[in-house]
Amino acid sequence: MNKRDIAGYLGINRTTLYNWEKERPNLYKTIMLGLMIDKNEKSLHELKELKESFNTKKH
Repeated sequence: MNKRDIAGYLGINRTTLYNWEKERPNLYKTIMLGLMIDKNEKSLHELKELKESFNTKKH
């Protein structure tokens, strides 16, 4: 996900995101960390579903 995508996801323009990065680095880091956590949780959920589908096929 690039900064344009992130800004769109957050409902802000790219300039706002760049300003946060420069002028409010803690806010920017918190947002980026939250997005990474969300993405990783979705990936984990998909992996669990995949594992379950493999386990179901084995039986």
